Amino acid sequence: MNDVARLAGVSIKTVSRVVNGESGVRSGTEHRVRAAIDQLGFRRNLGARNLRRGTETGIIGLVLEDVANPFYSMLTRAVEEVARAQGAQVLTGSSGEDPGLERELVLEFLSRRVDGLLVVPAGDRHGYLAREITTGTPVVFVDRPPGGIDADTVLVDNVGGTALATRHLAARGHRRIAFLGDSPGISTAAERLRGFREGCAQSGIPVEPELVRMGPHTGESVAAALAGPMRSATALVTGNNRITVHALRALSGRARRPALVGFDDFELADLLVPPITVITYDVRELGASAARALYARLAGDASPPRRLVLPTRLLVRGSGEVPA
Repeated sequence: MNDVARLAGVSIKTVSRVVNGESGVRSGTEHRVRAAIDQLGFRRNLGARNLRRGTETGIIGLVLEDVANPFYSMLTRAVEEVARAQGAQVLTGSSGEDPGLERELVLEFLSRRVDGLLVVPAGDRHGYLAREITTGTPVVFVDRPPGGIDADTVLVDNVGGTALATRHLAARGHRRIAFLGDSPGISTAAERLRGFREGCAQSGIPVEPELVRMGPHTGESVAAALAGPMRSATALVTGNNRITVHALRALSGRARRPALVGFDDFELADLLVPPITVITYDVRELGASAARALYARLAGDASPPRRLVLPTRLLVRGSGEVPA
């Protein structure tokens, strides 16, 4: 705060008023103070007492896409279990696929001096974290890679998973296979689309543009896609659990339904008729591996950033085995 006051040419009390949103500061003065804050990378230190004592806060931050999604609920639980074994707690926030909100949450957690961060990226620009990583705050990215920085990352084999799903359908005689994926700006969605294309190439079947639709998807958009040119497809690969559920609702009234393989397992998938064949992986291990990597850094691991890719597997249940 002294540095900000000196750079802006004001008193420490004026800086305090600006930082805490108090009134009584002229607009020109406030502008100078905020410019100095941005230049110096200053933010409120809500855990200053802990730092003065030379102790950790016992809290890590976890930024997700949407905690309401069962996938992220399972991931959060796994992170919490690792943190509790370390005598720590987890602060969690949902970005809603908004890069601005992701950054806001990250900076808020940092202002509370969390010991480290786990981030499921919403955007692809993470240079704003470079200084934090350089100065010793460990950051691990989960499920999606960061953009613009080199950091520990724990991912899933998205390309291999959708390629496997596509080959599985092709092996049952399907030649017209459709793909419903999430927004192509999301790295996992782009990778799963690439895996679908690779699976088609490996099976010697063409990728028909009218049979590929990328999101974001709602129940209405999925229903519209499946009622259009995709209606002629004999098989379908869905890019995540929510899209799979939307597709099942849209197909529920049809006498003839396409064979279906979904990426991500989901609750009750094994009880549907037919049960849903999925590409699955250990979601709990995804969260636990990221948390263990974070605590390894906190324990002093100074090795270069690592990238861990967890394997996927095909869970055969029936919906993906319907012949062409």
